[in-house]
Amino acid sequence: MSDDLTQPPNSGPPASGGFDANHPTIISLCYLGGWVTGGLTAIVGIVLAYVWKDEAQEWEHSHYTYLIRTFWIGLVASVVAFILWIVLIGFLLSMLVGVWFVVRSILSLVKAQKREPMPDPETLLF
Repeated sequence: MSDDLTQPPNSGPPASGGFDANHPTIISLCYLGGWVTGGLTAIVGIVLAYVWKDEAQEWEHSHYTYLIRTFWIGLVASVVAFILWIVLIGFLLSMLVGVWFVVRSILSLVKAQKREPMPDPETLLF
């Protein structure tokens, strides 16, 4: 039997120029797809993050922490921004939260493609 068949499906870097559909990548894409689906895929992403975090490979643990925090902090900040629309600061805050959410999702996506852990998964910024 070939050694390739005994390797776990998510082991090693992707083929040269290939796309690696590992779990953190899928969650990041779900988060980014939330902009098109009205948040539906972001909800799918957070559910997948909680389901997959217990079976994570070593490099993935930091991504799950980072992505779970991204979802919940983004949700709370969005609710606060929505409430602040009354005093007209909510518009600016909503835009900032959106940019923050997208940047964090893309950073996780890029690191996940390289199969590298997130450097500081507990950070509030990037």
